Amino acid sequence: MSQVRRAINFVQEFSIPLILGVIAGLIHANVAPESYQHMIHLDWTSIFGSSEAHAGGGGAHGVPYWKTVHFLINDIFMALFFGIAAKEITESVLPGGALNPPSKAVNPLLGTIGGIVGPAGFYLICVFILVTSPEQIGVASGVFGSTSPEHIIAGQHWSDATQLAANGWGIPTATDIALAWLFARLIFGNKGSAVGFLLLLAVADDAIGLVIIAVFYPSQTPEPVYMLLAVAGMAVAFGMRKFGVKNWHPYILIAGPLSWCGFYMSHLHPALALVPIVPFLPGPKVDTGLYEPAEDEEEEHHAHDALHSFEHDLKLFVDVGLFFFAWANAGVQLGGINIVTWIVLGSLIFGKTIGITFFSWLGTVLGFPLPDGMKIKHLVVASIIAGLGLTVALFVSGEAFKGPAGVEIMGAAKMGSLMTVIAGFLALGLGKIWGVKQDDGEGAPGDQDVSEAAH
Repeated sequence: MSQVRRAINFVQEFSIPLILGVIAGLIHANVAPESYQHMIHLDWTSIFGSSEAHAGGGGAHGVPYWKTVHFLINDIFMALFFGIAAKEITESVLPGGALNPPSKAVNPLLGTIGGIVGPAGFYLICVFILVTSPEQIGVASGVFGSTSPEHIIAGQHWSDATQLAANGWGIPTATDIALAWLFARLIFGNKGSAVGFLLLLAVADDAIGLVIIAVFYPSQTPEPVYMLLAVAGMAVAFGMRKFGVKNWHPYILIAGPLSWCGFYMSHLHPALALVPIVPFLPGPKVDTGLYEPAEDEEEEHHAHDALHSFEHDLKLFVDVGLFFFAWANAGVQLGGINIVTWIVLGSLIFGKTIGITFFSWLGTVLGFPLPDGMKIKHLVVASIIAGLGLTVALFVSGEAFKGPAGVEIMGAAKMGSLMTVIAGFLALGLGKIWGVKQDDGEGAPGDQDVSEAAH
Protein backbone atom coordinates (compact mmCIF):
# COMPACT_ATOMS: atom_id res chain seq x y z
CA MET A 1 0.00 0.00 0.00
CA SER A 2 1.38 3.43 -0.98
CA GLN A 3 2.13 6.16 1.55
CA VAL A 4 -0.63 8.33 0.06
CA ARG A 5 -3.18 5.52 0.41
CA ARG A 6 -2.08 4.95 4.01
CA ALA A 7 -2.47 8.65 4.77
CA ILE A 8 -5.96 8.71 3.22
CA ASN A 9 -6.97 5.62 5.20
CA PHE A 10 -5.74 7.25 8.41
CA VAL A 11 -7.68 10.44 7.69
CA GLN A 12 -10.87 8.44 7.02
CA GLU A 13 -10.43 5.96 9.86
CA PHE A 14 -10.02 8.63 12.52
CA SER A 15 -12.70 10.99 11.11
CA ILE A 16 -10.08 13.74 10.80
CA PRO A 17 -12.10 16.02 8.45
CA LEU A 18 -15.12 15.91 10.78
CA ILE A 19 -12.99 16.73 13.83
CA LEU A 20 -11.12 19.53 12.02
CA GLY A 21 -14.44 20.93 10.82
CA VAL A 22 -15.76 21.06 14.38
CA ILE A 23 -12.63 22.90 15.52
CA ALA A 24 -12.74 25.29 12.55
CA GLY A 25 -16.43 26.05 13.10
CA LEU A 26 -15.97 26.72 16.81
CA ILE A 27 -12.98 29.01 16.25
CA HIS A 28 -14.58 30.88 13.35
CA ALA A 29 -17.90 31.42 15.18
CA ASN A 30 -16.21 32.68 18.34
CA VAL A 31 -13.41 34.78 16.80
CA ALA A 32 -15.36 36.32 13.91
CA PRO A 33 -19.08 35.58 14.38
CA GLU A 34 -20.27 38.05 11.73
CA SER A 35 -17.89 36.60 9.16
CA TYR A 36 -19.03 33.08 10.06
CA GLN A 37 -22.73 33.90 9.65
CA HIS A 38 -22.01 35.70 6.40
CA MET A 39 -20.16 32.71 4.96
CA ILE A 40 -22.69 30.00 5.83
CA HIS A 41 -25.51 32.21 4.48
CA LEU A 42 -23.51 33.27 1.43
CA ASP A 43 -25.42 33.30 -1.86
CA TRP A 44 -23.68 30.53 -3.83
CA THR A 45 -25.43 31.59 -7.05
CA SER A 46 -23.44 34.84 -7.00
CA ILE A 47 -20.37 32.99 -8.27
CA PHE A 48 -22.18 32.60 -11.60
CA GLY A 49 -22.88 36.32 -11.97
CA SER A 50 -24.99 39.04 -10.44
CA SER A 51 -27.55 37.95 -7.86
CA GLU A 52 -30.88 39.40 -6.77
CA ALA A 53 -30.58 37.73 -3.38
CA HIS A 54 -30.16 40.92 -1.41
CA ALA A 55 -32.83 42.85 -3.26
CA GLY A 56 -35.71 41.00 -1.70
CA GLY A 57 -36.59 39.03 1.36
CA GLY A 58 -36.13 35.35 1.85
CA GLY A 59 -33.96 33.98 4.59
CA ALA A 60 -32.99 35.54 7.88
CA HIS A 61 -29.89 37.07 6.26
CA GLY A 62 -31.66 38.50 3.20
CA VAL A 63 -30.84 35.46 1.05
CA PRO A 64 -33.42 32.78 0.20
CA TYR A 65 -32.42 29.63 2.05
CA TRP A 66 -32.11 27.56 -1.14
CA LYS A 67 -29.39 29.94 -2.35
CA THR A 68 -27.21 29.62 0.75
CA VAL A 69 -24.08 27.57 1.34
CA HIS A 70 -25.87 26.05 4.34
CA PHE A 71 -28.55 24.68 1.98
CA LEU A 72 -25.93 23.12 -0.31
CA ILE A 73 -24.32 21.37 2.64
CA ASN A 74 -27.30 20.29 4.77
CA ASP A 75 -29.94 19.64 2.10
CA ILE A 76 -27.89 18.39 -0.86
CA PHE A 77 -24.49 17.10 0.30
CA MET A 78 -25.94 15.38 3.37
CA ALA A 79 -28.18 13.33 1.06
CA LEU A 80 -25.01 11.42 0.14
CA PHE A 81 -24.11 10.96 3.81
CA PHE A 82 -27.53 9.52 4.65
CA GLY A 83 -27.40 7.52 1.42
CA ILE A 84 -24.27 5.76 2.67
CA ALA A 85 -25.99 5.19 6.02
CA ALA A 86 -28.87 3.62 4.06
CA LYS A 87 -26.33 1.40 2.30
CA GLU A 88 -25.17 0.04 5.66
CA ILE A 89 -28.75 -0.62 6.71
CA THR A 90 -29.56 -2.30 3.38
CA GLU A 91 -26.47 -4.48 3.55
CA SER A 92 -27.26 -5.56 7.09
CA VAL A 93 -30.58 -7.17 6.05
CA LEU A 94 -29.07 -9.14 3.16
CA PRO A 95 -28.23 -12.86 3.58
CA GLY A 96 -25.23 -13.08 5.89
CA GLY A 97 -25.77 -9.53 7.16
CA ALA A 98 -26.03 -8.43 10.76
CA LEU A 99 -29.84 -8.40 10.67
CA ASN A 100 -30.18 -11.69 8.79
CA PRO A 101 -31.50 -14.01 10.10
CA PRO A 102 -33.52 -11.71 12.38
CA SER A 103 -33.17 -14.05 15.37
CA LYS A 104 -29.50 -13.19 15.94
CA ALA A 105 -30.28 -9.48 15.89
CA VAL A 106 -33.02 -9.53 18.54
CA ASN A 107 -30.86 -8.52 21.50
CA PRO A 108 -29.01 -5.69 19.72
CA LEU A 109 -32.34 -4.45 18.36
CA LEU A 110 -33.78 -4.44 21.86
CA GLY A 111 -30.71 -2.45 22.86
CA THR A 112 -31.48 -0.08 19.98
CA ILE A 113 -34.97 0.50 21.37
CA GLY A 114 -33.37 1.26 24.73
CA GLY A 115 -30.95 3.59 22.95
CA ILE A 116 -33.93 5.58 21.65
CA VAL A 117 -36.31 5.43 24.61
CA GLY A 118 -33.59 5.96 27.25
CA PRO A 119 -32.09 9.24 26.00
CA ALA A 120 -35.40 10.65 24.72
CA GLY A 121 -37.06 9.91 28.07
CA PHE A 122 -34.09 11.26 30.02
CA TYR A 123 -34.16 14.44 27.92
CA LEU A 124 -37.89 15.06 28.35
CA ILE A 125 -37.84 14.35 32.09
CA CYS A 126 -34.95 16.78 32.59
CA VAL A 127 -36.64 19.45 30.47
CA PHE A 128 -39.95 19.24 32.33
CA ILE A 129 -38.20 19.32 35.71
CA LEU A 130 -35.41 21.82 35.06
CA VAL A 131 -36.60 24.25 32.37
CA THR A 132 -38.91 26.77 34.06
CA SER A 133 -38.20 30.07 32.28
CA PRO A 134 -37.12 31.38 28.84
CA GLU A 135 -33.97 32.90 30.33
CA GLN A 136 -32.71 29.44 31.30
CA ILE A 137 -32.56 28.43 27.65
CA GLY A 138 -31.08 31.72 26.49
CA VAL A 139 -34.32 33.09 24.97
CA ALA A 140 -35.61 36.59 25.67
CA SER A 141 -39.03 36.60 27.32
CA GLY A 142 -40.57 38.83 24.64
CA VAL A 143 -39.94 36.26 21.92
CA PHE A 144 -42.85 34.17 23.17
CA GLY A 145 -45.35 37.01 23.00
CA SER A 146 -46.81 38.85 25.97
CA THR A 147 -44.34 39.96 28.61
CA SER A 148 -46.88 41.17 31.16
CA PRO A 149 -46.32 40.08 34.79
CA GLU A 150 -49.70 38.37 34.79
CA HIS A 151 -48.61 35.98 32.08
CA ILE A 152 -45.31 35.31 33.79
CA ILE A 153 -47.02 34.64 37.12
CA ALA A 154 -49.59 32.45 35.39
CA GLY A 155 -46.72 30.38 34.09
CA GLN A 156 -47.25 31.25 30.41
CA HIS A 157 -43.56 31.69 29.71
CA TRP A 158 -42.71 28.57 31.66
CA SER A 159 -44.91 26.42 29.42
CA ASP A 160 -43.64 28.07 26.23
CA ALA A 161 -40.00 27.61 27.23
CA THR A 162 -40.60 24.00 28.21
CA GLN A 163 -42.40 23.23 24.97
CA LEU A 164 -39.61 24.78 22.90
CA ALA A 165 -36.88 22.89 24.76
CA ALA A 166 -38.87 19.64 24.64
CA ASN A 167 -38.85 19.77 20.84
CA GLY A 168 -35.22 18.68 20.97
CA TRP A 169 -36.04 15.18 22.28
CA GLY A 170 -34.83 13.62 19.03
CA ILE A 171 -31.31 15.06 19.33
CA PRO A 172 -29.88 12.37 21.67
CA THR A 173 -31.47 9.38 19.90
CA ALA A 174 -28.87 8.72 17.18
CA THR A 175 -25.32 7.35 17.30
CA ASP A 176 -22.40 8.54 15.17
CA ILE A 177 -21.46 5.29 13.38
CA ALA A 178 -17.96 6.34 12.32
CA LEU A 179 -16.85 7.62 15.73
CA ALA A 180 -18.50 4.70 17.53
CA TRP A 181 -16.62 2.28 15.28
CA LEU A 182 -13.35 4.12 15.92
CA PHE A 183 -13.62 3.91 19.72
CA ALA A 184 -15.01 0.36 19.58
CA ARG A 185 -11.90 -0.80 17.69
CA LEU A 186 -9.59 1.01 20.10
CA ILE A 187 -11.24 -0.71 23.07
CA PHE A 188 -12.43 -4.09 21.78
CA GLY A 189 -10.11 -4.68 18.80
CA ASN A 190 -11.18 -5.60 15.27
CA LYS A 191 -12.84 -8.93 16.02
CA GLY A 192 -14.42 -8.51 19.44
CA SER A 193 -18.08 -9.51 19.51
CA ALA A 194 -18.87 -6.18 21.18
CA VAL A 195 -17.78 -4.38 17.99
CA GLY A 196 -20.37 -6.20 15.90
CA PHE A 197 -23.01 -5.63 18.58
CA LEU A 198 -22.28 -1.91 18.71
CA LEU A 199 -22.21 -1.45 14.94
CA LEU A 200 -25.48 -3.32 14.50
CA LEU A 201 -27.00 -1.16 17.23
CA ALA A 202 -25.63 2.03 15.63
CA VAL A 203 -26.94 1.13 12.17
CA ALA A 204 -30.41 0.27 13.51
CA ASP A 205 -30.25 3.40 15.67
CA ASP A 206 -29.60 5.57 12.62
CA ALA A 207 -32.39 3.84 10.69
CA ILE A 208 -34.85 4.88 13.40
CA GLY A 209 -33.16 8.28 13.51
CA LEU A 210 -33.94 8.81 9.81
CA VAL A 211 -37.60 8.08 10.50
CA ILE A 212 -37.59 10.51 13.45
CA ILE A 213 -36.12 13.29 11.28
CA ALA A 214 -38.63 12.68 8.47
CA VAL A 215 -41.72 12.39 10.67
CA PHE A 216 -41.09 14.74 13.60
CA TYR A 217 -38.86 17.42 12.06
CA PRO A 218 -40.34 18.40 8.66
CA SER A 219 -39.13 21.77 7.38
CA GLN A 220 -42.71 23.10 7.06
CA THR A 221 -46.24 21.72 7.13
CA PRO A 222 -45.92 18.48 5.10
CA GLU A 223 -47.62 18.22 1.71
CA PRO A 224 -47.63 14.45 1.21
CA VAL A 225 -48.98 14.57 -2.36
CA TYR A 226 -45.54 15.57 -3.63
CA MET A 227 -44.11 12.35 -2.23
CA LEU A 228 -45.49 10.79 -5.41
CA LEU A 229 -42.28 12.12 -6.98
CA ALA A 230 -40.27 10.06 -4.48
CA VAL A 231 -42.47 7.06 -5.31
CA ALA A 232 -41.74 7.71 -8.99
CA GLY A 233 -38.03 7.73 -8.18
CA MET A 234 -38.40 4.38 -6.44
CA ALA A 235 -40.30 3.02 -9.45
CA VAL A 236 -37.50 4.16 -11.77
CA ALA A 237 -34.90 2.52 -9.52
CA PHE A 238 -36.97 -0.66 -9.39
CA GLY A 239 -37.22 -0.69 -13.20
CA MET A 240 -33.45 -0.24 -13.54
CA ARG A 241 -32.86 -3.17 -11.23
CA LYS A 242 -35.35 -5.35 -13.13
CA PHE A 243 -33.59 -4.52 -16.41
CA GLY A 244 -30.23 -5.46 -14.92
CA VAL A 245 -28.58 -2.05 -14.55
CA LYS A 246 -25.40 -2.85 -12.61
CA ASN A 247 -23.90 0.64 -12.25
CA TRP A 248 -24.94 2.83 -9.32
CA HIS A 249 -24.77 6.12 -11.25
CA PRO A 250 -28.19 5.93 -13.00
CA TYR A 251 -29.89 5.04 -9.72
CA ILE A 252 -28.41 8.02 -7.88
CA LEU A 253 -28.39 10.56 -10.75
CA ILE A 254 -31.83 9.79 -12.23
CA ALA A 255 -33.99 8.23 -9.51
CA GLY A 256 -32.21 10.22 -6.78
CA PRO A 257 -33.18 13.74 -8.00
CA LEU A 258 -36.80 12.63 -8.46
CA SER A 259 -36.88 11.47 -4.85
CA TRP A 260 -35.08 14.63 -3.69
CA CYS A 261 -37.67 16.86 -5.36
CA GLY A 262 -40.44 14.81 -3.76
CA PHE A 263 -38.96 15.23 -0.28
CA TYR A 264 -38.20 18.91 -0.81
CA MET A 265 -41.63 19.82 -2.19
CA SER A 266 -43.33 17.74 0.51
CA HIS A 267 -41.43 19.75 3.13
CA LEU A 268 -39.77 16.60 4.44
CA HIS A 269 -36.03 16.88 4.78
CA PRO A 270 -34.46 16.34 1.32
CA ALA A 271 -31.24 15.05 2.90
CA LEU A 272 -33.16 11.77 3.31
CA ALA A 273 -33.95 11.52 -0.40
CA LEU A 274 -31.58 8.64 -1.19
CA VAL A 275 -32.80 6.49 1.70
CA PRO A 276 -35.66 4.94 -0.35
CA ILE A 277 -33.48 4.68 -3.50
CA VAL A 278 -30.32 2.98 -2.20
CA PRO A 279 -32.06 -0.33 -1.29
CA PHE A 280 -32.72 -0.90 -5.01
CA LEU A 281 -28.99 -0.94 -5.85
CA PRO A 282 -27.87 -4.50 -6.71
CA GLY A 283 -26.03 -5.86 -3.67
CA PRO A 284 -23.78 -8.79 -2.80
CA LYS A 285 -25.10 -12.30 -2.39
CA VAL A 286 -23.37 -12.52 1.00
CA ASP A 287 -22.35 -9.64 3.23
CA THR A 288 -19.01 -10.00 4.98
CA GLY A 289 -19.99 -7.75 7.85
CA LEU A 290 -19.95 -4.09 8.69
CA TYR A 291 -16.55 -2.43 8.45
CA GLU A 292 -14.76 -5.75 8.11
CA PRO A 293 -11.40 -5.08 6.45
CA ALA A 294 -10.79 -6.81 3.12
CA GLU A 295 -8.09 -9.46 2.93
CA ASP A 296 -7.12 -8.31 -0.55
CA GLU A 297 -8.00 -4.67 -1.11
CA GLU A 298 -7.09 -4.69 -4.79
CA GLU A 299 -9.25 -7.73 -5.45
CA GLU A 300 -12.12 -6.22 -3.46
CA HIS A 301 -11.85 -3.00 -5.47
CA HIS A 302 -12.57 -4.86 -8.70
CA ALA A 303 -15.23 -7.10 -7.18
CA HIS A 304 -17.58 -4.33 -6.01
CA ASP A 305 -21.26 -4.68 -6.81
CA ALA A 306 -23.36 -1.51 -7.26
CA LEU A 307 -24.17 -1.25 -3.55
CA HIS A 308 -20.51 -1.50 -2.54
CA SER A 309 -19.34 0.67 -5.43
CA PHE A 310 -21.69 3.46 -4.39
CA GLU A 311 -19.98 3.65 -0.99
CA HIS A 312 -16.50 2.88 -2.32
CA ASP A 313 -16.62 5.64 -4.94
CA LEU A 314 -18.19 8.32 -2.73
CA LYS A 315 -16.87 7.54 0.76
CA LEU A 316 -13.75 9.69 0.48
CA PHE A 317 -15.72 12.59 -0.99
CA VAL A 318 -18.32 12.33 1.79
CA ASP A 319 -15.70 11.96 4.54
CA VAL A 320 -13.87 15.07 3.32
CA GLY A 321 -17.17 16.88 2.86
CA LEU A 322 -17.99 16.27 6.51
CA PHE A 323 -15.40 18.96 7.24
CA PHE A 324 -17.75 21.52 5.69
CA PHE A 325 -20.80 20.01 7.38
CA ALA A 326 -19.10 20.25 10.77
CA TRP A 327 -17.84 23.76 10.03
CA ALA A 328 -21.33 24.95 9.00
CA ASN A 329 -23.14 23.29 11.91
CA ALA A 330 -20.70 23.29 14.83
CA GLY A 331 -20.11 27.04 14.83
CA VAL A 332 -21.68 27.85 18.17
CA GLN A 333 -20.51 30.55 20.55
CA LEU A 334 -19.12 29.26 23.82
CA GLY A 335 -21.05 31.93 25.70
CA GLY A 336 -24.28 30.29 24.53
CA ILE A 337 -23.92 27.27 26.81
CA ASN A 338 -26.99 26.86 29.00
CA ILE A 339 -29.04 24.16 30.71
CA VAL A 340 -30.03 22.57 27.38
CA THR A 341 -26.34 21.87 26.71
CA TRP A 342 -26.09 19.75 29.84
CA ILE A 343 -29.44 18.05 29.23
CA VAL A 344 -28.35 16.96 25.73
CA LEU A 345 -24.97 15.78 27.03
CA GLY A 346 -26.52 13.91 29.95
CA SER A 347 -29.15 12.32 27.72
CA LEU A 348 -26.56 10.97 25.30
CA ILE A 349 -24.19 9.66 27.97
CA PHE A 350 -26.47 8.57 30.82
CA GLY A 351 -29.73 8.07 28.92
CA LYS A 352 -28.07 5.95 26.22
CA THR A 353 -26.06 3.89 28.68
CA ILE A 354 -29.00 3.16 30.96
CA GLY A 355 -31.42 2.51 28.10
CA ILE A 356 -29.21 0.15 26.09
CA THR A 357 -27.90 -1.74 29.11
CA PHE A 358 -31.36 -2.26 30.62
CA PHE A 359 -33.10 -3.31 27.40
CA SER A 360 -30.29 -5.68 26.40
CA TRP A 361 -30.31 -7.19 29.89
CA LEU A 362 -34.07 -7.55 29.59
CA GLY A 363 -33.49 -9.37 26.29
CA THR A 364 -31.38 -11.97 28.05
CA VAL A 365 -34.17 -12.48 30.59
CA LEU A 366 -36.58 -13.08 27.72
CA GLY A 367 -34.24 -15.65 26.16
CA PHE A 368 -32.40 -13.55 23.58
CA PRO A 369 -28.72 -13.67 24.60
CA LEU A 370 -25.98 -11.27 23.64
CA PRO A 371 -23.29 -12.39 21.16
CA ASP A 372 -20.86 -15.01 22.45
CA GLY A 373 -18.15 -13.56 24.66
CA MET A 374 -19.99 -10.39 25.65
CA LYS A 375 -20.20 -9.82 29.37
CA ILE A 376 -21.65 -7.10 31.56
CA LYS A 377 -18.54 -4.94 31.29
CA HIS A 378 -18.55 -5.17 27.48
CA LEU A 379 -22.23 -4.23 27.35
CA VAL A 380 -21.82 -1.19 29.60
CA VAL A 381 -18.73 0.08 27.75
CA ALA A 382 -20.43 -0.42 24.36
CA SER A 383 -23.50 1.44 25.66
CA ILE A 384 -21.33 4.40 26.68
CA ILE A 385 -19.70 4.47 23.24
CA ALA A 386 -23.18 4.63 21.69
CA GLY A 387 -23.52 8.02 23.38
CA LEU A 388 -21.31 9.52 20.67
CA GLY A 389 -23.97 11.47 18.82
CA LEU A 390 -21.91 14.05 16.99
CA THR A 391 -22.94 14.09 13.30
CA VAL A 392 -26.65 13.21 13.38
CA ALA A 393 -27.14 15.03 16.71
CA LEU A 394 -25.77 18.23 15.14
CA PHE A 395 -28.07 17.71 12.18
CA VAL A 396 -31.19 17.19 14.32
CA SER A 397 -30.27 20.19 16.51
CA GLY A 398 -30.51 22.38 13.44
CA GLU A 399 -33.91 20.93 12.54
CA ALA A 400 -35.44 20.93 16.02
CA PHE A 401 -34.94 24.61 16.82
CA LYS A 402 -35.82 27.21 14.22
CA GLY A 403 -37.15 30.73 14.17
CA PRO A 404 -36.25 33.65 16.47
CA ALA A 405 -36.83 31.64 19.64
CA GLY A 406 -34.80 28.70 18.42
CA VAL A 407 -31.49 30.36 17.52
CA GLU A 408 -29.98 30.51 21.01
CA ILE A 409 -31.26 27.13 22.16
CA MET A 410 -30.00 25.56 18.92
CA GLY A 411 -26.46 26.67 19.73
CA ALA A 412 -26.73 25.29 23.25
CA ALA A 413 -28.02 21.95 21.97
CA LYS A 414 -25.24 21.74 19.38
CA MET A 415 -22.65 22.38 22.08
CA GLY A 416 -24.06 19.46 24.05
CA SER A 417 -23.80 17.30 20.93
CA LEU A 418 -20.16 18.31 20.44
CA MET A 419 -19.33 17.51 24.05
CA THR A 420 -20.43 13.89 23.59
CA VAL A 421 -16.93 13.10 22.40
CA ILE A 422 -16.39 12.76 26.16
CA ALA A 423 -18.29 9.46 25.92
CA GLY A 424 -15.54 7.89 23.83
CA PHE A 425 -12.82 8.76 26.32
CA LEU A 426 -15.04 7.77 29.25
CA ALA A 427 -15.48 4.35 27.62
CA LEU A 428 -11.71 4.08 27.07
CA GLY A 429 -11.03 4.83 30.73
CA LEU A 430 -13.69 2.45 32.01
CA GLY A 431 -12.42 -0.25 29.67
CA LYS A 432 -8.94 0.12 31.15
CA ILE A 433 -10.25 0.02 34.72
CA TRP A 434 -12.35 -3.09 34.04
CA GLY A 435 -9.56 -4.81 32.16
CA VAL A 436 -11.36 -5.04 28.82
CA LYS A 437 -8.89 -6.54 26.34
CA GLN A 438 -8.87 -6.44 22.58
CA ASP A 439 -10.34 -9.40 20.68
CA ASP A 440 -11.20 -11.45 23.75
CA GLY A 441 -13.74 -11.60 26.55
CA GLU A 442 -11.35 -11.90 29.48
CA GLY A 443 -11.35 -9.27 32.20
CA ALA A 444 -11.64 -8.37 35.84
CA PRO A 445 -14.89 -7.00 37.23
CA GLY A 446 -18.10 -8.04 35.54
CA ASP A 447 -16.74 -11.33 34.22
CA GLN A 448 -20.03 -13.16 34.57
CA ASP A 449 -22.13 -13.48 31.42
CA VAL A 450 -25.04 -11.10 31.14
CA SER A 451 -27.32 -14.08 30.68
CA GLU A 452 -26.04 -15.57 33.94
CA ALA A 453 -26.47 -12.28 35.77
CA ALA A 454 -30.01 -11.95 34.45
CA HIS A 455 -30.98 -15.20 36.11
